[in-house]
Amino acid sequence: MPVISTNTASNSALRYLNINSENQSSSVSKIASGSRITKASDDAAGLAVGTSLKSDITVLNQASTNASHGSSILQSADGAMSSIGDIVQRMRSLATQSLSGSVTNNERGYLDAEFQQLQDEVDGIAKGTRFNDQSLLDGTTQWNTGGVSFRVGTESTDNITVTIANVTTSGLGINTLDVTSSATAAAALTSLDTAVTSLSTARANVGALISRFEFRGEVLSTSIENTSAAQSAIMDVDVATEQSKLASEKVLTQAAIAALSQANSMPENLLSLLR
Repeated sequence: MPVISTNTASNSALRYLNINSENQSSSVSKIASGSRITKASDDAAGLAVGTSLKSDITVLNQASTNASHGSSILQSADGAMSSIGDIVQRMRSLATQSLSGSVTNNERGYLDAEFQQLQDEVDGIAKGTRFNDQSLLDGTTQWNTGGVSFRVGTESTDNITVTIANVTTSGLGINTLDVTSSATAAAALTSLDTAVTSLSTARANVGALISRFEFRGEVLSTSIENTSAAQSAIMDVDVATEQSKLASEKVLTQAAIAALSQANSMPENLLSLLR
């Protein structure tokens, strides 16, 4: 029934114009942001899951960095232990030379001078090998006592604890040795043989931890990749689909504008009947 007091057609056209305009704005926002969910009402459950996955990705990235740091620290410790091992081998050589009957006591004094300097160098390397201003090898820090934990996952239980052996002369039991006589050289050689075994054990433990960090780093890289893919599937916008939807919303918006214009002119057309 044609009426002029209430323009029902105009109200209806305006309502659809608002709906279509809002849908168009939503599509533009999604394309511009690259996210399928720009507000909670788009997908409340998806937003919750996507946010949780994003948090996991952040933690996993840091865990991967932690694993890399752990491996690097242990490699520094292993390099220092390798140098100490070379020094201990040289000390064994000096002790063996001192045991030779062709060496006089004066010459043994010369050998011992180098021997004592090498002892000092072992301690110098052990104390000078540091991370974050803490010595790694001298037995005075948590690296050698309680151990240091590295978080390498998303759970509180995902930790690798690193404990590094004390490889100072006192830790190796070679701090009071000398080669000034055949007797002391023989005792020194026995202690140095034990020190070589201790160093080998310490380096083996460090090597095992390095291997563990490297394998964990690979696992973390895979987890980051898979979690990122899952988060992308939930949160990222399908640009082609959304662009198609935007084109449709544009047509509907333009149609609603045209319909509203026609609806607004209907009362005027009805008034012409009164003329």
